[in-house]
Amino acid sequence: MNAIRRTWGLVSSLLVGVFYSFEYEAPIDWNRTYIICPNHTSNLDITAMTILVRNNQHSFMGKEELLNNFITRLFFKTVDIPVNRKSKMSSYRAFKKASEALAEGTSVIIFPEGRIPHQYPPQLHEFKNGPFRMAIELKIPIIPVSSPDTWQVLWDTGLKYGSKPGICHIFVHKPVETAGLTDDDADELRDRVHAIIQNKLV
Repeated sequence: MNAIRRTWGLVSSLLVGVFYSFEYEAPIDWNRTYIICPNHTSNLDITAMTILVRNNQHSFMGKEELLNNFITRLFFKTVDIPVNRKSKMSSYRAFKKASEALAEGTSVIIFPEGRIPHQYPPQLHEFKNGPFRMAIELKIPIIPVSSPDTWQVLWDTGLKYGSKPGICHIFVHKPVETAGLTDDDADELRDRVHAIIQNKLV
């Protein structure tokens, strides 16, 4: 399913003149398992992440409403993890499923803002705690990802401001290791990753 999604994302983007340029702070060993945390301003972020992750062992965690769309439903019923962040029980089940996936060697892509910001131009919002507590608990490194201009090509779904051909620049930061951290470090880790991403957006 991930191979299909990657291929479809690449082909559909090329057909409308959208390209992705990746810059790496350091080489990424895709044989390891990661929690990948990008900022979120566009539906193109999903395609960018499917291209970024160089193996098919990955899952997205995304809003439960995506189950209502025929296409995205296929993925959330197979490889992805739906979550209703308004429900504590749903959030618990989703993070439990994500933890199980990570323990089995599947990387998980989580947009830590939890949504695309409503204001335009978008600004980086505060992060949810869940991904960082999970990373510490499982000793999984986090890859912060900054996308400073994807929203200029397509903001959100594109319904309000439309879209245009262009290049989406994606900066992949070096992994943030969590092996020596404890639960008490979760907030500091969250804020550290937020600052790393923010510094490439300005």
